[in-house]
Amino acid sequence: MTAVPNDSPGAELGGRGPVVRAAVGIGVYAGALGLSFGAVSAGAGLVFWQTMVLSLLMFSGASQFAFVGVAAAGGTPFAAIPAALLLGVRNAFYGVTLSEILPRGPLWKRLPTAHLVIDESTAMAVGQPRLPLQRLAFWSCGVAIFVLWNLGTLAGALIGASLDSTRFGLDAAGPAAFLALLWPGLTTMKARGVAVGGALVALVLIPIAPAGVPVLCAALVALVAGLSRRGERSSGEDPLDPTDTAEGVLP
Repeated sequence: MTAVPNDSPGAELGGRGPVVRAAVGIGVYAGALGLSFGAVSAGAGLVFWQTMVLSLLMFSGASQFAFVGVAAAGGTPFAAIPAALLLGVRNAFYGVTLSEILPRGPLWKRLPTAHLVIDESTAMAVGQPRLPLQRLAFWSCGVAIFVLWNLGTLAGALIGASLDSTRFGLDAAGPAAFLALLWPGLTTMKARGVAVGGALVALVLIPIAPAGVPVLCAALVALVAGLSRRGERSSGEDPLDPTDTAEGVLP
């Protein structure tokens, strides 16, 4: 039998199945973690509609867990919102990479696209060898995670609202889920150094600072590290690698 060249239409068609399956698999995992977020959010005192608005509009798992974590600790929105924004600002830099992959169009078309620019959709897109597969990977991964994350949040919010968060350990689920997000990204010494530095800053400030401020200051450690790395890239080092983040499989 004659082999099909890797750059032939047949090879491209054969590559669509694995891309879609991988996207759905990531979405299923995100949905399970969304279930945890919904329950944690309900346990932190957010009402159902507030939890759903966070998942639908913020759509950034680490930022959402940071927000409800600050809220659960009694912090004000003035502390919770900056912490969430600092963790989500990395998604803006992914647009530089994806602008070479995704078609440009009017603003009303670009806004939904921008909403799906997350760690996983970016990594899936840049990991494909050809432009059609890159676009398929971005959309299939982004849509799968968005739908299943929000369905998971919906189920978690409904379940969590009827449970005693301390009796079933939901008060500890937020930090545990946040650690699960962070752990897969700690593959380099620099990432580990940022994580340790942020943890030390938070530990020092917890006894003396208002609720939410330690999280905000810990996030600043990551921001400073990210800016220094950006300076290294501008001096001629490797370009942005969207898979090298302090994130796990989550928006």
